[in-house]
Amino acid sequence: MGTKAATFCILGIYIAVMIAIGLYTSRKTKSTDDFMLGGRNVGSWLTAFSYGTTYFSAVVFIGYAGQFGWNYGVSATLIGIGNAVLGSMLPWLILGKRTRLMSNHLGAKTMPEYFEKRFDSKALKTAAAAVVFIFLIPYTASVYNGLSRLFGMVFDLGSNGYVYIIIAMALLSAIYVILGGYSATAVNDFIQGIIMLIGISAVVICTLNGKGGFSSAVEQLGQIESQKSLDTLFGPDPINLLGVVILTSIGTWGLPQMVQKFYAIKNENAIAKGTVISTLFALVVAGGSYFMGGFVRLYCTTDAADTTKAFINTSNGRPEFDAMVPALLDSALPDLLIGLVVVLVLSASLSTLSSLVLTSSSTLTNDLIKPKVKSMTDKNEITVLRVLIAVFLVISVVIACNKNASISTLMSYSWGALSGSFLGPFMFGLFDKKTSRAACWTSLCTGVGITVVHMILFGFGFDAFSGLTQAVKELNLPINLLSPINAGAFAMLVSIIEVPVISRFTKKPDEKVVANAFSSLKALEK
Repeated sequence: MGTKAATFCILGIYIAVMIAIGLYTSRKTKSTDDFMLGGRNVGSWLTAFSYGTTYFSAVVFIGYAGQFGWNYGVSATLIGIGNAVLGSMLPWLILGKRTRLMSNHLGAKTMPEYFEKRFDSKALKTAAAAVVFIFLIPYTASVYNGLSRLFGMVFDLGSNGYVYIIIAMALLSAIYVILGGYSATAVNDFIQGIIMLIGISAVVICTLNGKGGFSSAVEQLGQIESQKSLDTLFGPDPINLLGVVILTSIGTWGLPQMVQKFYAIKNENAIAKGTVISTLFALVVAGGSYFMGGFVRLYCTTDAADTTKAFINTSNGRPEFDAMVPALLDSALPDLLIGLVVVLVLSASLSTLSSLVLTSSSTLTNDLIKPKVKSMTDKNEITVLRVLIAVFLVISVVIACNKNASISTLMSYSWGALSGSFLGPFMFGLFDKKTSRAACWTSLCTGVGITVVHMILFGFGFDAFSGLTQAVKELNLPINLLSPINAGAFAMLVSIIEVPVISRFTKKPDEKVVANAFSSLKALEK
């Protein structure tokens, strides 16, 4: 059986299972609370796997692993370790119980609704909902981008195949999310997570075996003349590597699609078990992905003279990072494993997509539309949710069809704006009774502002700012100011610093509102 036939068989089974789960869980979805949060009754295993599969998608496995593996070599593995410790373990330990208790007490189904009830501001909820809807779109587009790269390599569908793959994936994710809501995504995430764990382990083994084993592969990296230190622990550029760790790890603390997992978990006791499961999952999947990516230089080159392995965009002279991991897989993996990896990336991506579209549609319906339509029933709200899922996916598909948008750029701007806006207000809102409404507004403005300004100056390639871009390059600073990754990391750090500082110099929050919110945390004081 050839690669395509084996892959089609595996995909057929996988898709049938996903749709079956959607049909099964649709019978249990009776209310908006069921649809958006699984009735707040999801166990530790499902929640932990849902957290991990939402965290890691084709963006990490295809885009980030290729780009940062190329830039940093084996030191890119530190990004995966950072994701496991800073992006998985610590949020569960520090935010998990408080988020579950306070959101349940306040009756908040979404992050914007949490802001409204925690800080007594409907305007803040509206602004936060708009930020969520707008900036989840480029992240969704980046997931489609990664999927299409891999499928294009396996099935060789030509130039139009890129579009067909994106549309097919959008339809598949829409079907089971529209049918079963959060419960469907949670059960599917568990199955997808198991596939990811098996798949990434197999890929790492084949990647090393293809170059004579671990020691031989690392030795070959060290012999690359054009780039030194690819075989060392901290790599050739530790400062900018730190920026990637901050963006991809600390960012999860303020992302609505991640935080919402704590809203839905069954009880506070499930947090401890979920912490261990989520951390180990991240260590294998993220650590394995970046470790594998560290060897792409052994399978790819940007030397245009080597036409068999050259990965360089002839229009702009930049490396084609998004094509490198698919090329590595094509070289290192046997036919049967190619099919498994296609399902691996599809699993990772569909789980992320389902969380993104559910978060976005829930936010738009619950926080923007429902307050304007007072007569909306629970049944009507679920209908609106399902319609908005389709609308969100259509917009994302249109953006993803632009081949010039790189995976890492789309994700970086999305995470930078979202976590740069929400990280400080959300985290300090759980711990600090003095956190003010003005500080929250400031964080929203700086998070979006830093992202949008960076996009305009450096992200879109406008000729009007080409001189500024060149001037920044000529400064030759240790920190790459042109990088959207560093811009996103900077926005997050600003949010963490400014919220407690501004709260000390602005109007104090209403004592009754604060007392009500923190009354939910009395169980933690015992």
